[in-house]
Amino acid sequence: MIYIILFLLSFGLTYCVKEYALKKSLVAQVNERSSHTVPTPHGGGIAIAVIWFLGLIYLFTCKEIDAQLFYALLAGSILSIVSFLDDVYDLSPKIRLFSQSFVSLLGLYVLGGLEKIDFGIWVFENQLFTNTIAFLGIMWCINLYNFLDGIDGYAGSEAIFLGVAGWLFFGGEHFLVLVFSVAGFLVWNWHRAKIFMGDVGSTLLGYNIAIFAIYYQNEGFSLLVWLILFGLFWFDATVTLYRRYKHSEKLSQAHRKHAYQRAVQSGLSHSKVVVFAMGINVLLAVLGYIALQVTAFSIPCFIGALLLLYRSMKYVDKRKKFE
Repeated sequence: MIYIILFLLSFGLTYCVKEYALKKSLVAQVNERSSHTVPTPHGGGIAIAVIWFLGLIYLFTCKEIDAQLFYALLAGSILSIVSFLDDVYDLSPKIRLFSQSFVSLLGLYVLGGLEKIDFGIWVFENQLFTNTIAFLGIMWCINLYNFLDGIDGYAGSEAIFLGVAGWLFFGGEHFLVLVFSVAGFLVWNWHRAKIFMGDVGSTLLGYNIAIFAIYYQNEGFSLLVWLILFGLFWFDATVTLYRRYKHSEKLSQAHRKHAYQRAVQSGLSHSKVVVFAMGINVLLAVLGYIALQVTAFSIPCFIGALLLLYRSMKYVDKRKKFE
């Protein structure tokens, strides 16, 4: 029953945010990064954030979530507030970077750091190394999720996929809270989107995924499982960043060169790109489950995921060349 309530609250709050944004002209204008053609309200991710944190607090009062994980996820509320202000007032990059760094360090501190990085046959336990990687990983997840929030339904569908996969793989009611908090928003964000997520939603979702990965690694589950599950987003963001660097492009400049954006430019609708992406995610989930169940297979499964993602990228390249 609680999840139906969360869904309805998310659905209703997103509608209210949409109407308010329209009245105040808080709309995302069409620019060189846009994959939409008309100005559309943004900042709808505030509905996700509010319902997400309400759900977390409910779980905590019912003792349905580990306190360490709860406080680490709750630290994301700082990120949500700053990101919402950025959506409304366009804060300076320095403020955004400081807030992201602070929240990343705070979340990592609450979790007690990253105890080790377990890649199956390779295990790294040097605390300076593991925590440096963890900090950079959180920062990258925060930003790459924002980069990949560019077409209708894409970022929301990815969050629901990861939430369902997390629940099936690890249990934990917090994953269901995430799923239903995002689902109510996604109704309004599906093609054609009536409202966009904005930084307030995308940065929070990226942060959450990073915290989940670190928390469950500390619980004895290899980081490779989350790298496989989240592969669609981090692979596209990382490869595109590398390609732009190789082309001597200004990395801070807005663009539309991610694979999902080029897929839309090739003639596929937003909905078809999302469905195609979810098909890839199903295959990644199979590989992730095998890696979770049989530690010896974690490296081969990760390699298999990389090959799948590489072939998917090449398919998009054939439809729309990277240039």
